[in-house]
Amino acid sequence: MFSRRIISKLEAWKQDEQHKPLILRGARQVGKTTVVNQFGTEFDNYLYFNLEITQNARLLEMDIPLDQLVQLMFAQSGISPKEGSTLIFIDEIQNSPKAITRLRYFYEQRPDLYIIAAGSLLENLVDVKVSFPVGRVQYLAMHPCSFCEFLHALGKNNLLDIINRSYDYSSAFHNELMHLFNQYAIVGGMPEAVQKYAQSGDVLALDNIYETLIQSYKDDSEKYVKGGMLTQVVRFVLSYGWAFAGKTITLGNFANSGYKSREVAEAFRLLEKAMLLELVYPISSTQMPAIPETRRMPKLVWFDTGLVNYQAGIRQEIIGSTEMVDSWRGHIAEQIVAQELHTLSDKVSSRRSFWARPNNGAEVDFVISHRSRIYPIEVKSGTNAHLRSLQVFVDNSDVDIAVRVWSKPYSVDIVRTPNGKQFRLINLPFYLLSRIESIIDSLN
Repeated sequence: MFSRRIISKLEAWKQDEQHKPLILRGARQVGKTTVVNQFGTEFDNYLYFNLEITQNARLLEMDIPLDQLVQLMFAQSGISPKEGSTLIFIDEIQNSPKAITRLRYFYEQRPDLYIIAAGSLLENLVDVKVSFPVGRVQYLAMHPCSFCEFLHALGKNNLLDIINRSYDYSSAFHNELMHLFNQYAIVGGMPEAVQKYAQSGDVLALDNIYETLIQSYKDDSEKYVKGGMLTQVVRFVLSYGWAFAGKTITLGNFANSGYKSREVAEAFRLLEKAMLLELVYPISSTQMPAIPETRRMPKLVWFDTGLVNYQAGIRQEIIGSTEMVDSWRGHIAEQIVAQELHTLSDKVSSRRSFWARPNNGAEVDFVISHRSRIYPIEVKSGTNAHLRSLQVFVDNSDVDIAVRVWSKPYSVDIVRTPNGKQFRLINLPFYLLSRIESIIDSLN
């Protein structure tokens, strides 16, 4: 299996003398278990418990002192304790509210142990009054593979070095990098799909993987929604909502469903907790703080572009396209930009935003907050004169840098708004999205 960037975050957590039990958050099948199993090889003792297995769940729920429990955990694993470091991974912890509560005691009574927990829809357990160990745990978000991880899986480490170390020379490899990014836009970032594609090079060979994933997410809705209308709405969104990726949506009668706004909003909240999608709301300010305006219409962004392409039936359009911004009316380009922007942060609370000026019509596709400033991002080709909304943003902001994501090579233009304000426009090819913050820093 190919390496994931989050391993470096786990290694930093290991080196922290004040480490707390770590809850790893992410949608099902983004590779949490695989990554922790790989990370476990760095410890003298590694214990794995999946709480979907009844025997494991019963063990963690035993009402005995923690030291005795740890001894039984070694015994059940068939492992004799060695001197040195110990990592205990509690997978699918959502199946045992008592195990979740117990995390605080690991922190208070056995700080020598390293504890990682993972599970789906953990936040949903708050609704059934589970006592989360607030202040006694820390969180780390895990996303589908980024484009850089996709390159690593394909063995393109030479191009990965260009992106990470010498991005200003990337133009010499532009055509090859754009071709690979187009493949990434089709395949997406689900690790099983990426691994299969790296082996076969066949997009159609991934259909069974996508179909199994979609069905598993639908089945999950049966586990965490106690029947009734909400289950129906969740399954509807998981069946038909993919076609609205990158689009601004209305909740009431979503996708001509006939469902009420309240019903659809509740379904979206559940799917956001599962980290399958995000409703991206606009901000109207050009300066910090960036506060989303949740009463306005949001943009729907799914967690993985490969699943969007498969479920919405648009792969052929992207495969045959030479300009991603024009494919599928540009929405798939916004979807994958949003996906790449999400990988910039490992915070569970990280949210994406776009900018829209009320009663004006000016709208910028995305904004990012970086070093206490807000920078606008447009996803489009064309001339600088066509970036009117971006120029309106710059005129009303304290920044003199803006970003256009496109399919052409990297460059920086000096542009003046109609009001005469000069700013630098970063023309950023899709494959350099992972470097957006460092590029902004280099210009500042």
